Amino acid sequence: GYLSKAWAIKLGLPEGIAIAIGEFDCHMGAVGAGAGANDLVKVIGTSTCDILMVESQNVGDRTIHGICGQVEGSAMPELLALEAGQSAFGDMYAWFKNVLMWPLQAYAEHNPDFALTAEEVASELLPMLSQAAEQQGIDQYTPVAMDWLNGRRTPYANQRLKGAICDLNLGSSSPAIFSALVESTAHGAKAIVDCFIEQDVTVERVIAIGVIAQKSPYVMQMCADVIGRDIIVVESDQCCALGAAIFAAVAAGVYPTTKSAQAVMASPVRQTYSPTPKVQTLRAQRYATYRELGQHMEQIAEFHQSQEREDV
Repeated sequence: GYLSKAWAIKLGLPEGIAIAIGEFDCHMGAVGAGAGANDLVKVIGTSTCDILMVESQNVGDRTIHGICGQVEGSAMPELLALEAGQSAFGDMYAWFKNVLMWPLQAYAEHNPDFALTAEEVASELLPMLSQAAEQQGIDQYTPVAMDWLNGRRTPYANQRLKGAICDLNLGSSSPAIFSALVESTAHGAKAIVDCFIEQDVTVERVIAIGVIAQKSPYVMQMCADVIGRDIIVVESDQCCALGAAIFAAVAAGVYPTTKSAQAVMASPVRQTYSPTPKVQTLRAQRYATYRELGQHMEQIAEFHQSQEREDV
């Protein structure tokens, strides 16, 4: 449609300009990132929203199980969008940072002169942990974590589930635990990819957008190693707004189709992270441990539910 005179006056905009239909931010982000058929876009921040676009005929009348949404044209008009996501990603790292910072913050409350030092430590803590964890690497003795601290969104949503850290010992350091937490979020990302592939849905490329994709090479390399695929990080840090601009350009008649607008306006690639061949065997072993830990956490959640029913 077009902007009416009354609303043009209220908004201070020209009368008659094109009005495009609104859309969810992450779906717009997939378009702004230049994604097309068989591209999985991970919008990574405190949590993730994952958008996979596929040709409708490749899915047919099937319902893809274990995901959050399956909607024709909700991202690109001619493609079927499949939506998944992780309930916690960056929030996992923020939680661990807050755990480590508690003594300093508590001390600073009673010693104002120390407050600035505590703030400086807080601002540098995650980069320091990332650097130390990267230097230490991961082996069979590194703790294994489960990324369900805020429940599980995909595969197969269950918000009653909780996280865990196992295989701790007296030698487990802060960087080692942080490494396990980062690895667990990468494991959660792999579980989503596997959920699609196990149902014969093709995933050709994995594209990452969002602040963590832009700012944490350590996390992105971990994802590439764990998933066993290239992780493409695009240049724009405003892909959702860029996607909206692409649709606006089509609505205004600047481009005839979304795809043609994408070809000109979508974000270029900034960097590609490739899997490290020498760690793939270890990664497969640790992913198997992650899956086993997940089964135990599901059993514990069921046990808690049975106790709650008994208390009623």
